[in-house]
Amino acid sequence: MKFSELGLSEGIVKTLTEIGYEQPTPIQEETIKLALEGRDVLGQAQTGTGKTAAFGLPTIEKINAENPAIQALVIAPTRELAVQGQEELFRFGKSKGLKVRTVFGGSSIEKQIKGLKAGAHIVVGTPGRLVDLIKRKAIKLDQLETLILDEADEMLNMGFLEDIHFIIEKTPENRQTLLFSATMPADIKKIGVKFMKNPEHIKIAAKEMTADRIDQYFVKTKEFEKFDVLTRLLDVERPELAIVFGRTKRRVDELIRGLKLRGYRAEGMHGDLDQNKRLAVLRDFKAGHIDVLVATDVAARGLDVSGVTHVYNYDITQDQESYVHRIGRTGRAGKSGRSVTFVSYNEMGYLRAIEKLTNKEMKGLKPPTKEEAYQASLSVAMDDVLRDLSDESGKAKLAKFDKQAASLLEKFDAKELVALLLQGRVKDPDNQEEVKITAERPLPYNGEGKGFKKKGKGGGGRYKGRGNGDRDGNRDGNRGGYRGNRDSKDGERGGDRKRNWKDRDDNRGGYREKRDDRRFDDRKQGEKTPRKRTTGTEKSAGFVMRSRGDK
Repeated sequence: MKFSELGLSEGIVKTLTEIGYEQPTPIQEETIKLALEGRDVLGQAQTGTGKTAAFGLPTIEKINAENPAIQALVIAPTRELAVQGQEELFRFGKSKGLKVRTVFGGSSIEKQIKGLKAGAHIVVGTPGRLVDLIKRKAIKLDQLETLILDEADEMLNMGFLEDIHFIIEKTPENRQTLLFSATMPADIKKIGVKFMKNPEHIKIAAKEMTADRIDQYFVKTKEFEKFDVLTRLLDVERPELAIVFGRTKRRVDELIRGLKLRGYRAEGMHGDLDQNKRLAVLRDFKAGHIDVLVATDVAARGLDVSGVTHVYNYDITQDQESYVHRIGRTGRAGKSGRSVTFVSYNEMGYLRAIEKLTNKEMKGLKPPTKEEAYQASLSVAMDDVLRDLSDESGKAKLAKFDKQAASLLEKFDAKELVALLLQGRVKDPDNQEEVKITAERPLPYNGEGKGFKKKGKGGGGRYKGRGNGDRDGNRDGNRGGYRGNRDSKDGERGGDRKRNWKDRDDNRGGYREKRDDRRFDDRKQGEKTPRKRTTGTEKSAGFVMRSRGDK
């Protein structure tokens, strides 16, 4: 089926063709028809299935560009999703000249109010900031026709249920509501019952999301070998745009440093970056100024970049759902993609559980050797040299070096000079900077094929907390992540939540009921034990000797 067959206007279809949309995805095909008819839609689909176009195209179709009032409102869980949603909707509505504004926490509310006063047909925002702006009467929803809730389950996990109710209650009753969610917990079903009019339920299966367009591989490797394997894969596979996912902020920072040392254009994205830095990194990545983006799972639901060819899971995910979101960064808009997951022997159970979810078996991939990586780098260098020499404008720039080139040719052999040129362009594995990445605590072993540890309230990012701050599937924030496997060095709480008190090894020492005898002697003797007298010499030396029972 083509977009022209869904009832969209010629102007929008032309825009879609110009930006590279070839044919609708399943969620787009199902949703657009119903939305154009004015029906409420409850869509169940993961990130990466084209939901922005699914709700954006019919919404834009119905907007009256001559009416300056807010006619559509999109609620998104994070700043990244809000910004990217705004960019996509602006592109879709360019032919109609629509104004699309974005509002989110962590940025100047005064500037956002100023932008809203300048006019907005569509507003995309995070729940907390939308509530603030509605209370300040900076956003008026009396003429709203379409309300969209994107990633609804994620907003509930972040504790935005009350805010969502507040916002919905400020909208007209005759509005159209489009709700999209990866899962359908009870609270989301309640929203459907309470605030939607006989919604049409659309469900897109996980296998439709991942199996067809993404080639999935795994590499068995030891922790200390991971980084070398990663760089060799980058050299051999030569991705156009790649995302490397790490489990923690420390991991991301170390990977960025290591990749830069080895000559890759790499930047990162995680919860500690301020909003301006995040947007700058995202902008450079989209423009192709960055070869490798390293990110925690905060980016898994927040990145919407076309053209990502490879996803590398440096650390396997702690839950299956996060894996789907990660690899969903590639294979978008009908294009193919490739994902490679690094896994240790003890993590094979997690791998099998992921395969069960996606209904697709991952293929084992043999890591490239040093020689293969070297030959790949040499091939890239040769291609670069040939391209530069075939470029007429490039040749003209080289003319100013004719005199120096002739002088060198008189003194040295031409082969030696060319070899020197290639040496400066080739990454030699034997002469690369040594990079050490701090080992992460391995995920708890569950036995092959037994799946994942059951998530508690803090597992896999499932927690509640107000505000528009970002978090990822591993809870990449100050409170830490997987309750059984936190990393105290990353600003997280660390340690096992369910420590065995009988096996504590801290400053108090030993078993709880068999701690240092001195502690128990103190309790028994108390003040009854006389203080040992000290000599004047001992007092003048700055210390006092005490017996075991002294207080």
